[in-house]
Amino acid sequence: MTEVKAARRGRGGGGAARRAERTAVHFETARYIERNIPNLEILDEAALRIIETNAETILAEIGVNFVENPGALERWRQAGAEIEGERVLIPRGLARKLCATAPGRFTQHARDPAKSVEIGGNTLVLAPVYGPPFVRDAFGGRRYATMEDFQKFVKLAYMSKWLHHSGGTVCEPTDIPVNKRHLDMILAHMTLSDKPFMGSVTEPSRAADCVEMCEILFGKQFVSENTVMTSLININSPLTFDATMMGALEVYAAANQACIVSPFIVGGAMAPVSVAGTLTQVMAEVMAGVAYSQLVRAGAPVIFGAFVTSIDMNSGAPTFGTPEASQITFGAGQLARRLGLPFRSAGGFCGSKLPDAQAGYEAANSLNTGLYSGVNFMLHACGWLEGGLVASFEKFVMDADQLGVLHHMARGIDMSENGQAMDAIREVGPGGHFLGCAHTQANFKQAFWRSDLLDYKPFETWSEAGGADTQTLAAVRVEKLLGQYQAPALDPGIEQALRSYVADKKASMSDAFS
Repeated sequence: MTEVKAARRGRGGGGAARRAERTAVHFETARYIERNIPNLEILDEAALRIIETNAETILAEIGVNFVENPGALERWRQAGAEIEGERVLIPRGLARKLCATAPGRFTQHARDPAKSVEIGGNTLVLAPVYGPPFVRDAFGGRRYATMEDFQKFVKLAYMSKWLHHSGGTVCEPTDIPVNKRHLDMILAHMTLSDKPFMGSVTEPSRAADCVEMCEILFGKQFVSENTVMTSLININSPLTFDATMMGALEVYAAANQACIVSPFIVGGAMAPVSVAGTLTQVMAEVMAGVAYSQLVRAGAPVIFGAFVTSIDMNSGAPTFGTPEASQITFGAGQLARRLGLPFRSAGGFCGSKLPDAQAGYEAANSLNTGLYSGVNFMLHACGWLEGGLVASFEKFVMDADQLGVLHHMARGIDMSENGQAMDAIREVGPGGHFLGCAHTQANFKQAFWRSDLLDYKPFETWSEAGGADTQTLAAVRVEKLLGQYQAPALDPGIEQALRSYVADKKASMSDAFS
C-alpha cells in the first residue's frame, strides 16, 4: 500500500493536489470481505472427477473454436494443440497445465490505496451491474441510458459503503458514439471515484486505450508492475472464442491486467439443460480461455467466471434466482478452487421489470448463493433489473444496502469472551431483560446489522409519515446521495492529462454508432 502512495506522490502536482486532498469529503467504504465461514460444497469427489474428466474429453475430442484469430491458432499450435480450420483440439492435461501459471490471488490497486482489493482465496469483492442498455428510475421510467446516467451510477457506487468496486459498463451510454464511449466511461471511473474499476473489452484498440489511460493515472512503471484493471471477457458459448473478446484479452494479459474468463450460459440454449452437463461445459470453456491467457503471458492474473441462468421453456426468457443456477454456482466454485483460481459468479440477478417482491426474492437467492459458494469477485451485485437489460437506480441502492448483510454473515460467529456473553446472562438472571445490562450498553451500537434504507417504524408512525414502500424510500435515497456527492481529490495535472488524452482520441476519429 505504501508503495502505491509513494508512486503517486512522485507524480503529484504539489500544493494544489495537497489542498484538494485536505478539503475533500470522504465517504466510508468497507474493506473487501474476508470469509470466516465455510463454503458450501455440493459435489462429492466422485462427481468432481467425472466433470473434470468429461471437460478434458470435450477439449481433446470436440474442441473449441477460436474464430477469425490466426494468431491464437498459431499460439495453440506451438503449445501442442491440434488445429483443424478454426477448431482447436487440446490434448488432455495441456489446458490444466497452462492454467497452473495463473495466480490464485492478486491485488487490484485503486486510486485510493486504502480501497485496493484482494481477489482470490477467502475474499469477496462486490461490484455493480454491468452492461444494460436501458435505465429505470421512479420519475422517468424505462429509457435508453445516457452518459449522465452512467456518471450518476459511478457516483452512487463511490458513495456506497458496502461496494468495493466501481465496475465497468454500469450502463451503456447510448448518446455517445460506440467507438468513443469507452473513453468517457473510463474517465468517469477515474475522476468521479477512487475505487477500482474495469476496462473496455468491445474492441482490442479500446482495451489499449484503457491501459494508456491507466498509465496516465497511476504512472507507466506502476502499471507495468501491478494490476490496476479487471475486465470481463465473455466466451461465446458454446465453445467459441471470438476475435473481439480474445483481442481484448490479449491486450490485457500482455499488460499484466486481470481478465474474468466467463462463459455466458443460458441453460437449455447455450448449454445442456442438466446441471452436470452445464458444469462440464463451463469447466471446458474456462480452462481453454484461462490457458490461452497464459499462452499470451504466463502469470497474467485471471478469474474463473461463470455467468449462468436457466431458460423459461414456455417463453424462452432467461430466469434468475433458480435452484438450478445456484447448484451450478456452487459446483463451479468447487471446480475453480480445484484449479487454484479466483472465482467470479452470482450477483443481484432478477427477471423482474420493477424493483418489486420478485426482484427482491430472486436477487436475495443469487446474492446468498454467491456468498456461500466462495465467489471472489461478484459482478452485478447491485442495480440489475429485467434480466440485465435495465440498470435501476432504486434497485441499485436497495441492493447496495443489502450487501451489508453479506459482510456481516461472512464474519461468522464471535466466540470471544464478549461474544459468549456469560456476564450478561449472570447479571440478568431468570425473568429479567437485557435492555439495560452492562453488556448490552457496551455492545448495542455494533450488535446488529441495520439497514440504511428499510423501514422499521411501527405501523402508526409509518402511516403518518406517508406509508412509503421500499421503492419510494429508495428513490428518495438516490436523490439524497447524489445531492451529497463530492468528487474524490485528484491531482489537477493528472486530471488535465486524462481529459486531454480523451479529447485528442475523440478528435482523431469520426463518430461511429455501430
